[in-house]
Amino acid sequence: MPGMRATAFTDLVGCRVPLQLAAMPGINTPQLIAAVANAGGLAMIGLPMMPAPAVAAALEDLSARCDGVLGANFLMPFLDLDALDAAATRARVIEFFYGEPDAALVRRASAGGAVVGWQAGSVAEAEAAVAAGCRYVVAQGVEAGGHVRGTMPRSALLAEVTGAVSVPVLAAGGIGNARDVAAALAAGAAGVRVGTRFVASEESGAHPQYVEALLHASAEDAVLTGRFSVMWPNAPHRVLQSCIDAAEAHSDDSVGETEMAPGMRMTLPRFSVPAPTRTTTGNIAAMCLYAGRSVGDVTSVQPAADIIRELCEGAEHILAEE
Repeated sequence: MPGMRATAFTDLVGCRVPLQLAAMPGINTPQLIAAVANAGGLAMIGLPMMPAPAVAAALEDLSARCDGVLGANFLMPFLDLDALDAAATRARVIEFFYGEPDAALVRRASAGGAVVGWQAGSVAEAEAAVAAGCRYVVAQGVEAGGHVRGTMPRSALLAEVTGAVSVPVLAAGGIGNARDVAAALAAGAAGVRVGTRFVASEESGAHPQYVEALLHASAEDAVLTGRFSVMWPNAPHRVLQSCIDAAEAHSDDSVGETEMAPGMRMTLPRFSVPAPTRTTTGNIAAMCLYAGRSVGDVTSVQPAADIIRELCEGAEHILAEE
C-alpha cells in the first residue's frame, strides 16, 4: 500500500500497513485472509476448537495462497495446547484473547518463533500481558463487535494503555472509516484492528442475509448483550438488536445447522454463539449477527483490498492535512 507510514507495529510483525483483520471464525475464509495479507495487513485466522492437524493444514494452505503476514488467534476458554504448538511454528503472530495473560503460554508460543500479542479490555490486563512477555497488545474498546472484553470507550482505553505500556498498541472497537483510523494513529496507536467492515467484504464467508442485515443497520442497532450465551456463557458480546428480537420470537430449541468442518454439520441451538456463514441453513435472522458500532460504515460489499485502501490511504491523507 504505497504512501502508508510505517509504525512500531508494522516494523514488529512485518506487515506493510498498520491494520489487523479481526479473527472471525467462519467469516475469515482463506480467500479473505489471503486478500488482507496480500494487501499489506496482518491477516488473522480464528482457531477455536480446531485440532492441531487441521491447524497445521490450514496455515500451510494459507501460506501457499499469499506472501503477506499471517496470524493465529486463540480464545482462552477453548485453548488447545497442541493446536497452539502447530500454529506457533507456522504463523508469524500468535494472539490470545478472553483470559488472564499467562507467561507460560507466551513463552510456549514464542518458542515456536511467533510474535505474541494479547487483546485486552483494560489497562490492568494490558500491563499483565506485557509483564507476561507479549510484544504488542490490542486495546479493545466497548464499541467492538463480537465478544467484548472492554468496558471503556476505545479512545479512553487507548489513552490509558499507550500511557502504561512500552510495546506497540493496536486500537480496536468500532473502527470503520478512515477518520477512525487517523484518530487512533494520532492518539498513539501503532495500528488498528478492524472486523465488521470485513464481514461485508466480497471474500467474506458470512451468510448473505447476515451481510444484508449489516448493510441496513446503524450504530444504534449494534447492542451489547449477554443473550447469546449458549456454548459460551458469561461472555458479553455486541450484536444486531434484530437478531435478539428474532431469536426471542423463534419457538424451537434450534435455529438451524452449520458446517463446522467439511462433511461435519452441527445443529445450532437458539441463542448459541456461532455466526451464520454461507454453509448455514435455518432461521438466519435469529442467529448471532455480530456487529460493532462501526456498522453504519458498512454501506456496500467491497473487495477486502479496497476496504484496506479506503481506510489506510484515507487515514494517511487526513493525517497529512492535520
